[in-house]
Amino acid sequence: MKKYDAIIIGFGKGGKTLAADLANHGWNVAVVERSTGMYGGTCINIGCIPTKALVHYAQVTGYRRPSTFEQHAEEFKQAILAKEKLTSLLREKNFKNLDDRETVTVYTGEASFRSPYEIVVKTDTDSFLLEGEKIFINAGATTIIPTISGIEDNPYVYTSTSIMELEKLPRHLVIVGGGYIGLEFASMFAGFGSEVTILEAGEVFIPREDRDIADSVKSTLEKKGIAIHLNTVVQTIEQDAERATVICRNAISGDTLRLDAEAVLLATGRKPNTESLNLQAAGIRTTNRGAIEVDSKLRTNIPNIWAIGDVHGGLQFTYLSLDDYRIIREELFGNGFRSLDDREAVAYSVFIDPPLAHVGLNETQARKMEKNIKVASLPAAAKGANRSTPVRVDVYVWLEGCDPDCTNNLAATSLQSLALRFAGKRS
Repeated sequence: MKKYDAIIIGFGKGGKTLAADLANHGWNVAVVERSTGMYGGTCINIGCIPTKALVHYAQVTGYRRPSTFEQHAEEFKQAILAKEKLTSLLREKNFKNLDDRETVTVYTGEASFRSPYEIVVKTDTDSFLLEGEKIFINAGATTIIPTISGIEDNPYVYTSTSIMELEKLPRHLVIVGGGYIGLEFASMFAGFGSEVTILEAGEVFIPREDRDIADSVKSTLEKKGIAIHLNTVVQTIEQDAERATVICRNAISGDTLRLDAEAVLLATGRKPNTESLNLQAAGIRTTNRGAIEVDSKLRTNIPNIWAIGDVHGGLQFTYLSLDDYRIIREELFGNGFRSLDDREAVAYSVFIDPPLAHVGLNETQARKMEKNIKVASLPAAAKGANRSTPVRVDVYVWLEGCDPDCTNNLAATSLQSLALRFAGKRS
């Protein structure tokens, strides 16, 4: 059994950055990653970088204006090849960045706990035991597979990971789920020339957003030819030699809808990837959603074990995983002043066309807090385009001891100026 100062399970953003830092401090570190295709983590291989690369290539395809579906399909094929070249390069660099360090050993295999200090690593040909004084779980998240009849072993059904391996552009793509991941892929494939249909079981489109923002996004997607069905529950997915047939039912009207598609994307969310870790052997507590319970310092209920990134639940962003690393670094080598409590306004973007971005409270949230607020919004014409891109500025103004008139007077000028600047105009 090999002993290490630290064992890191998973090669994600927070874990790989922590591994390099620990090595710089003279620690002997083991990094365990289950797949050679995931060196570098989700963002590099199956997340933000490959998806945003494809978003870019879809926009380029639109500029070129192919006249036939065959031309669209060729653009898509070349985009997939370019994406693969990019991710392969980044994956190799990330692997070497750790493996070339004298005090870091990268193991490729599936990790599971035997005790709070012991990790079993299973490879295709072997099984061995590692011991770590400290253990950091950075196992990421995985796609939630809904219980829909006909999806098992269906060659036309894809996850957000597998659909990026397609070599042939589908004429018709059906997306099950209307969340942010589904919207990004919908916009992307529509840009490449696919006919896209979104099936959302809920009655509200992107409920996290203010209604005027959600309505604007819906209108923008529909103008691209994307069909959006709310209150629509998928019952079964059939298949034949050429295509899948998605059979769904409207929960309000009871009407049945049949959709033929060359590809069906399951965009029904992601969950912490904890099922294979055998957490109970270490006594690690989890939530009812399978996420690892942590305190504000990312410590689990076991003193020598921490959790990093998507595996402890919450928002799933690469930059949050990196911030997790910063919290742990300060705990190990600093004065421990950083914590999860510092995250008050987390920014996010949805890479539809045009993109949706947000930071801080939205108007609905601010009004629920019953504080004095001022909201400014202004439509802006996108430069070099024949369309109007909605720009909205939501500002939550907190002025203790100030009545509504006072708040409005103090905030109005700056808000108007900010909105005009976003619109490309001078105040």
